[in-house]
Amino acid sequence: MARSATVRVTANFEANLGEIRAFWIEADAPVAYDELIDELDATVIAHLERHLEMGRPFLSRSALSIEAQDRIARLSSRAGSKSLRDYLAGDYLILYTAAEGTAYLLAIKHHRQLSFAFDQHWP
Repeated sequence: MARSATVRVTANFEANLGEIRAFWIEADAPVAYDELIDELDATVIAHLERHLEMGRPFLSRSALSIEAQDRIARLSSRAGSKSLRDYLAGDYLILYTAAEGTAYLLAIKHHRQLSFAFDQHWP
């Protein structure tokens, strides 16, 4: 099947991968990181190249708290006309934006990571 979209990785996504790698090394399971990289290459990126908007629209979620509503409003403002989407790949949640034939991988987190910025909340 022909590939119609380009997938690019952001610096934040790369930093998230570094955190995930450290997480799996600390858990004495470095092979889990290798499996993630294989999954990203063989499945996630390949799917996004063919189906750019396959993820769920992230900004269409209803927020239950004022803080979440404010954050979603800020994200929406920053995204502009770009589609902000999330994609579940196994135990990982991937946040990406899609516009004009390109997907930008913004963030990735494993479900066992407690938050997107936990270490910044409690040193």
